Amino acid sequence: MTATEPAISVGPANEASWADLRTVFGVRGPAARCQCQRYKLAPREAFASFPAEVRADRLRAQTDCGNPESGTTSGLVAYLDGEPVGWCSVEPRTAFAGLVRNNRVPWVDRAEDKTDAGVWAVTCLFTRAGFRKRGVSRALARAAADFARERGARAVEGYPITTKNVISEELHVGTESVFADAGFAVVSRPTLRRVVMRVDFAESGRHPVR
Repeated sequence: MTATEPAISVGPANEASWADLRTVFGVRGPAARCQCQRYKLAPREAFASFPAEVRADRLRAQTDCGNPESGTTSGLVAYLDGEPVGWCSVEPRTAFAGLVRNNRVPWVDRAEDKTDAGVWAVTCLFTRAGFRKRGVSRALARAAADFARERGARAVEGYPITTKNVISEELHVGTESVFADAGFAVVSRPTLRRVVMRVDFAESGRHPVR
């Protein structure tokens, strides 16, 4: 790293403060509205049924932020020169009820066991406005693969958007190039704009690209 390159660090969200997490999610825009609950909704739940404050409370409980001794958390927080700038949701795929219920992404043309907790998923990966195009998302994707592998995952998947016909609000899932740079390989393309990418640790012995 040269003197002009930013210092990016990534750590488990339980080691971050709630204030840092709130800074990353902001007070307006898609991240602030969602609070990373899109794939956490229970059957018959909808965003309209509970306000953003309740979603934020759920995120706080899921991350266990501010509790560095915790053995569980739902994601990672990135810092750029000490400033909280990015978030990545990474857990066993079975933790995302909405993902399991989805009929298209990531299941189309795949013979997958939806109950396999050995496969982890990266469902959200984004960088705060003002800090983008500085390597934060790539650092988060690499760290997510490390995080999953170190906690016993057999594989980890991401479901990024392609760069063609991209809608800005869809960027929370990351882009194909970001996952490719982190060592993920394409396994299917369930829609025109979405791709399933994966690292299989047990089968290939692959490690995330550094």
